Amino acid sequence: MQHHRVKITDTTLRDGHQSLWATRMRTEDMLPVAEKLDQIGYHSLEVWGGATFDVCLRYLYEDPWERLRAIKRVVKNTPLQMLLRGQAAVGYTHYPDDVLEAFVHKSVENGIDIIRIFDALNDVRNMEVAIKATKAAGGHAQATVSYTVSPVHTIENYLQIAQQLAEMGADSICIKDMAGLLAPYKAYELVKLYKEKIGLPVQLHCHYIGGMAVGAYLKAIEAGVDVIDTASVPLAFGASQPPVETVVRALKSTPYDTGLSLRALFEVADYFEKLRKKEGKERGVTRINDMKVFDHQVPGGMITNLVSQLEEQKALHRLNEVLEEIPRVREELGYPPLVTPTSQIVGTQAVLNVLTGQRYKLIPGEVRAYVQGLYGEPPAPIDPAISRKVLGDKEMITCRPADLLEPKLDKLREEIKDLAASEEDVLSYALFPQIARRFFQARARGELEAKAKAEAEKARKNAQKDKAGGKLHGTKEGNKVNLNDLKELIKILNDTDISEISLESDGVKVSIKKGSGRAETAVVAAPEITDVPAAEVKAAVKPKPEAAVPEKKETVDDENVETVTAPMVGTFYRAPAPDADPFVEVGQKVETGQTLCIIEAMKLMNEIEAEFPGEIVDILVENGQPVEYGQPLFKIKK
Repeated sequence: MQHHRVKITDTTLRDGHQSLWATRMRTEDMLPVAEKLDQIGYHSLEVWGGATFDVCLRYLYEDPWERLRAIKRVVKNTPLQMLLRGQAAVGYTHYPDDVLEAFVHKSVENGIDIIRIFDALNDVRNMEVAIKATKAAGGHAQATVSYTVSPVHTIENYLQIAQQLAEMGADSICIKDMAGLLAPYKAYELVKLYKEKIGLPVQLHCHYIGGMAVGAYLKAIEAGVDVIDTASVPLAFGASQPPVETVVRALKSTPYDTGLSLRALFEVADYFEKLRKKEGKERGVTRINDMKVFDHQVPGGMITNLVSQLEEQKALHRLNEVLEEIPRVREELGYPPLVTPTSQIVGTQAVLNVLTGQRYKLIPGEVRAYVQGLYGEPPAPIDPAISRKVLGDKEMITCRPADLLEPKLDKLREEIKDLAASEEDVLSYALFPQIARRFFQARARGELEAKAKAEAEKARKNAQKDKAGGKLHGTKEGNKVNLNDLKELIKILNDTDISEISLESDGVKVSIKKGSGRAETAVVAAPEITDVPAAEVKAAVKPKPEAAVPEKKETVDDENVETVTAPMVGTFYRAPAPDADPFVEVGQKVETGQTLCIIEAMKLMNEIEAEFPGEIVDILVENGQPVEYGQPLFKIKK
């Protein structure tokens, strides 16, 4: 039996509030406790990366770089750590190497010591540049194995991934259990194997979800794990990490004693508990729906998201069909771990398969991109029948996806030079162009403080409404969904953009309660697609007045004329982008398979294709209008 003092990373200032508070903790709430955290004796403090960068700019009107520097000025003894999504940095799409390398260098220069690098598919090629850049910048590169359960995710497979990461120069290995699926004895087996075969420090990161995490930590510690991740108890449990206090107490007077002072830890906890109450936030709880992930492998947050998608489509009664369809789609798509963005890709395709009654009749662009290899290599080969159907005659790419991206930094620097005050600003703009531009404009006008205050006020009002029993009522089924359940998406989908949007359903609640009868805005486009501020999205998705269904035009009454109807509820767009030409015009001839329009629904852009050749004789919906399931869109003369 090995004897060693276990080290602990504190996640409260990043994953803790990202998992439970939709990432809304402000810098001014972090700084008063930072010095206390620094004196505890933690291995590191996770304070940056994940969704914090985006949320700072998008909602809090704070500069994430300034947050990092401010924390670094106070924290003198403890290394600072961040989470990096491999080639996607802290965004939701792959960036060119020059952007990623510059971002990593600036992160280290501004105070980050340890960078934890992961990829949703465990495609090591998507982590390679980030690992090399971290080391070149003088940081500690912690490479990550994302843990999931499937027939291809065997112990051998996990060993192979870790060995490749070690060969790439990783300084340590993290096992990342984002869905709370790592069972204690499996944790023992995996950690023991890594310690014997790889010879690097091993860190374990588990989400509490269904309560296995504490057990997983204890078994991993027996197997020789070097570091574990915990949060201060007011921001622990539920979709966050286990509480540090529990683990420290469990190890007291054992060979693994952490040496941390419980008294000091509870002083920190008192601070966060006061803050939690002031902000009107709930404690982390373990919900039964979350635990069902043990059975059907669909994380609780993903289910919450599916519920809101199906409500939107007036099809909540079909949730069980969707839950049965998800494992089929996941298998056909090569068993991707269900974490952002693959959870959205698998989940939405499953919803569309069920709603349209024909599997893969509608295929969102993101699913095509995934099958084409643009996210990386799936853990298992994709079902050939599916890839033929999805790709047609397109070839799957086999290179590292970022090899297809041209360097972009110089061009971006030129584009934003009027508003950017520093190289850090240029990088914020490179990652989130619209959001950063809006932030810089507010800063130039001296409006940051006012905007931040307004956002905080809005959040506070919603929290009070929640407390007063403001529930979000579902549609037809009389199914009540507590707003906190909707927030769940955020928690489990581990660092996701979409979390942010669905949390804007805070603001949306108002319109829902006004008896529009539908949770219109609980499902709007994800930032990676539209990249518009949530407030603008909301304006675009106002509940429409009953009379807005277009009048039937009497122009054409010919039995050769077929009507194309909407296969789902959503927003109708005639063109691929606001400034692009429409797909089709009246009088135009179309071929089978030609795109007629886009219906934006369930956070994805769904292309609606012609099912037969003919001539467009009428377009029945205005651009940007909401449409109902079955609503006529086009008339086509065969």
